[in-house]
Amino acid sequence: MSGSTWLQIGAVMGFLSVALGAFGAHGLDARIKAEPAAATAADPGARRPVTPERRLEVFETGARYHAIHALALVALGLLALVHAAPGLAVQVAGWSFLVGILLFSGSLYALGFSGIGLLGAITPFGGVAFLIGWIAMAVAAGGGRSVG
Repeated sequence: MSGSTWLQIGAVMGFLSVALGAFGAHGLDARIKAEPAAATAADPGARRPVTPERRLEVFETGARYHAIHALALVALGLLALVHAAPGLAVQVAGWSFLVGILLFSGSLYALGFSGIGLLGAITPFGGVAFLIGWIAMAVAAGGGRSVG
C-alpha cells in the first residue's frame, strides 16, 4: 500500500480510537453499572477479578493503545511518502500495527464489554504484533532513499 493509504488508515483508526474511547468514558460506565451483580462477578479464568472498575480500566487501555498505534500508522504513511518506494518494511509495519490494534485493543474492548476475562489471553498476540510493527518501522526509517 502507498503512503497515502497508510495515512488514511491511520486517520480512520484515530477516529475510531477517539469514538471508542469516548464511549468507554461515557457509555460503558453507565452500561456496566446497569448490569445485574451476577453479570459483573469475577471470571474464574481471569488473573484478576473482572470487576466493573477493571472492565473500564482494560477498555481505557485498549483505547489508549489504539490511539497510539493510529498515530504510528500516520507516521508510517508520512515515512512512506518521504521514501521513493514504500518497501517491504513499511508494509510489514503497517499490517503489524493493524493486526495489533485488532488483537490487542479489540480483545480489551471485548473484555470491557463482556467481562469475560479469558478474552485477555488474546491480548499478548496483539502486543507482539505491535512490537513487530515498531521494529519494521525502524527498519523502514533506516532504509530507502529520500525524495528531493
